[in-house]
Amino acid sequence: MANIASARKRARQAEQQRRHNQARRSMMRGKLKQVTAAVAKGDKAAAEAAYADAVPVLDRMATRGVIHKNKAARHKSRLAQQIKQLS
Repeated sequence: MANIASARKRARQAEQQRRHNQARRSMMRGKLKQVTAAVAKGDKAAAEAAYADAVPVLDRMATRGVIHKNKAARHKSRLAQQIKQLS
């Protein structure tokens, strides 16, 4: 454990930020699972609606540094490809 007051504060802040990012990452994964589930059912309309919800979330997480921008782009690309194959 840190001995210096500023180091203790940084440890508290880091833990708080970790919990915040963990919640955001969990929410993002839920959005991705909704798209994947709709694709698995073969419901193109539901998949497109879920995809429209997921894209801004992915972009926001990439902007805020929760995930890398290339990871967001990769998810969007692969999901769009799966939706396109439904038709």
